[in-house]
Amino acid sequence: MSCTTVLAGKKATNDRSTLIARTDDGFFDVKKLVVVTPDKQPKKYKSVISHLEIELPADPMRYTACPSVDPKNGVWAATGINAAGVGMTATETITSNPRVLAADPLVSYKKAKTRREKDTPGGIGEEDIVVLVLPYIRTAREGVLRLASLLEQYGTYESNGIAFNDRDEVWWLETIGGHHWMARRVPDEKVVIAPNQFGMDEFDLDDAFGAQAAHLCSKDLREFIAENDLDLNQNGAFNPRDVFGSHTDMDHIYNTPRAWFMGRFLAPRSHTWEGPDAEFNPESDFIPWALTPDRKVAVEDVKYMLSSHYQGTPFDPYAGRDTGRRGMYRSIGINRTGVTSICQIRPDVPDEIRGVEWICFGSTAFDAALPVYVNVDKMPAYLSDVSLDVSTENFYWGSRLIATLADHNYAASIQQVERYQNAVMTKGRQLVREYDKKMIESGDFSLAAEANDKLCAMAKEQTAAALNKLVLDASQRMKNGYNRADN
Repeated sequence: MSCTTVLAGKKATNDRSTLIARTDDGFFDVKKLVVVTPDKQPKKYKSVISHLEIELPADPMRYTACPSVDPKNGVWAATGINAAGVGMTATETITSNPRVLAADPLVSYKKAKTRREKDTPGGIGEEDIVVLVLPYIRTAREGVLRLASLLEQYGTYESNGIAFNDRDEVWWLETIGGHHWMARRVPDEKVVIAPNQFGMDEFDLDDAFGAQAAHLCSKDLREFIAENDLDLNQNGAFNPRDVFGSHTDMDHIYNTPRAWFMGRFLAPRSHTWEGPDAEFNPESDFIPWALTPDRKVAVEDVKYMLSSHYQGTPFDPYAGRDTGRRGMYRSIGINRTGVTSICQIRPDVPDEIRGVEWICFGSTAFDAALPVYVNVDKMPAYLSDVSLDVSTENFYWGSRLIATLADHNYAASIQQVERYQNAVMTKGRQLVREYDKKMIESGDFSLAAEANDKLCAMAKEQTAAALNKLVLDASQRMKNGYNRADN
């Protein structure tokens, strides 16, 4: 699934939170935010796509999830935070190359050709990973290790990147072929940008096969590289992106421009991104996987990056003047996004309210991010009661309606959209501050459910107000408008 990921270590953020965020860019998938309590977690998991059955541990934790409303293709839980305060987002589809895939083929479902034969299950994939991992881990590192064991046992039918965070660490795992993998702890002072490519451009194999302080990988990775002649690096260097990833013409249209925009935003002074002396341009293959930002980043900055349509550049599809480059690169804030989440694990509050999940449905370019507490037994109906029918009674469809209206009247609508986005985020932050204080002073953390109700009531009010203005403006600009005075 085509997505974009941003990860931030605790020293890179304004409040020492760890952040993992991803746009879940399916094909207009209808999504909802729910809480999965232990009694609702299956004891045996059955995959729809790969026809695989997996026995699950008997002690799951409560966790949030953003599943697809239509279950025909499986759960696709996408993202969440569990009761131990561990966040997860899965998955970022990444690239590979024929050398890797020939050496360790992807594990695809194979239907029996005759009645005497049996179907062959496939491996695990984006449909499955959150449900198989998140309820059973208490740290980000544990998330890597549990997922790694599943990959080694069952394999995968696709190439993916998966992120985990807890109060101290952020980890990123990338799959290599059908069964191999490598993972890095994101440096505390860095922000990672991942746009559908194999991303890691540095990896310490000595650490991975020694202390494992910040690097983990398959036990046979060195042998796998050597036996299959995968190492393209020169002079003893080791760049995993060159070994396991891709450098294709399609990357230069679909992937690298997104990394360029995000890097340009994060480090405009430290690197040169434009002009004849630019270190990196939109089609550069060597944009760093992790950057030290020129200033600390906040949730608002992550949302801005994930809302990009190359605003302020000649590539913006909404640019008023076409220079011949308008819309030539794939935007981050794309039309078919189902949900975007920012899993924030905060350091300076009690464990019970450490996790806050910022949820944005639909196209991030037009829609708002709403924070909610995750230490609850259920989410308000405004987030969880979503059907396949268009409605203004839930955040998902309200967001989709706003984006659809604004896209067709961009110049006239963008001011209203920005006011709406800022209002939801500002009022959302105010309510979180208010309820943090209440819960810390009283010790009553059940107030998180009340806070979520108020947050959703606010979002519903702001969404309705934005829709009212956008519908009126779009109506006034209809092509069949005519008055008697027009004679």
